Amino acid sequence: MPLYALGLNHHTAPLAIRERVAFGPGSLERALRDLTCGPAVREAAILSTCNRTELYFAAETPRHATDWLARFHHLPSGEIAPYLYAHPEREAIRHVFRVASGLDSMVLGEPQILGQVKEAARRAEEAGTLGALLHKLFQSTFAVAKEVRSTTAIGANIVSIAAAAVHLAERIFERIDEQRVLFIGAGEIIALCLAHFASASPRALAIANRTEARARALAEPFGAETLTMEAIAEALPRFDIVVSCTASPLPIVGLGMVERAVRARRHRPMVMVDLAVPRDIEAEVAGLDDVFLYTIDDLAQVVDAGLESRQQAVVEAESIIDSRVDGFLHWLRARDAVPVIRALRQHAETVREAELERARKLLARGDDPARVLEALSHGITNKLMHGPTRYLNQAEDAHHAEAGRVVRQLFNLPGHS
Repeated sequence: MPLYALGLNHHTAPLAIRERVAFGPGSLERALRDLTCGPAVREAAILSTCNRTELYFAAETPRHATDWLARFHHLPSGEIAPYLYAHPEREAIRHVFRVASGLDSMVLGEPQILGQVKEAARRAEEAGTLGALLHKLFQSTFAVAKEVRSTTAIGANIVSIAAAAVHLAERIFERIDEQRVLFIGAGEIIALCLAHFASASPRALAIANRTEARARALAEPFGAETLTMEAIAEALPRFDIVVSCTASPLPIVGLGMVERAVRARRHRPMVMVDLAVPRDIEAEVAGLDDVFLYTIDDLAQVVDAGLESRQQAVVEAESIIDSRVDGFLHWLRARDAVPVIRALRQHAETVREAELERARKLLARGDDPARVLEALSHGITNKLMHGPTRYLNQAEDAHHAEAGRVVRQLFNLPGHS
């Protein structure tokens, strides 16, 4: 059966549509078995993330899977049809290779998607819907993604604000694990920055926020301290790195507050990252000798440089993928030829057995062995050559040259003299 990739993603569908066709972990096994319960779909795997829902499957046409996706989520087909793409064979293979390599992600080159593809394959295997075709596809996909990541710079550069904040801090402090970090605010950007800094295992983490409950909820998974906004001035000298992003209309950290902190720190350097608009940290702080203040624009420059570098790596990655797609298609074609090869060998074996049995009878009758062997070889040759000879003789004039080329190639015959 032909291979297809069908689905929608952040390029083709808004969040309001994507969330309606997402599959939760608890429904995935039931969905896979339901999709493959009839003869229309032989094998299937489902990849469902916040940015995409995709079905990889073997079927005669993608129509059954399109209808099933809408029916499973209790949606009219027409409601999701405008957002769907259906890639046949070559494009399906290329698509899953690109997805796993991070080339189709919202953040170019992000590594998390490979783990999500591996999880999709594992869940399909557990559900019993991963056949030989998809098993081979996913094994090839993992190999391609590994090759792309190890031989190109697709994942080597900074492409997020949170990662850029850590990068800029590392310019000043060689070891983040020896520093204390204060986060001011508790919104989404601070949460991302907290996760990135926490991965570097700093000496201490603290969160200051107007809403204490929200600060605690953010701090608890990382074992971070919480502070009130009023406590920032007194606590500031303890921290080597400060990352701030609030919705305050006025600066939270003023010049005088930082000057006092620097004196208390005996002029040990401080890195301050202000991601807020309007600013949380007074711009004049940048003039202090022992303070390194970065704004959202500074981080954006780091991100832009990283994206530009990753874009250059895309050309190399696409070349690798195109080559590996051809390799997988060659495997598919060889797989499709297996029944023909088996039938050809069976035909040859039938001819051999028939002629051998005839030769045995002649020998038992007392015929000359040399003549029997000669007849045996002629009999096998004539019967095996009957099919190609008839093919050439029956070829119409318009196709006679092509028939001759096929037979010459098939039997490795020399060309015209």
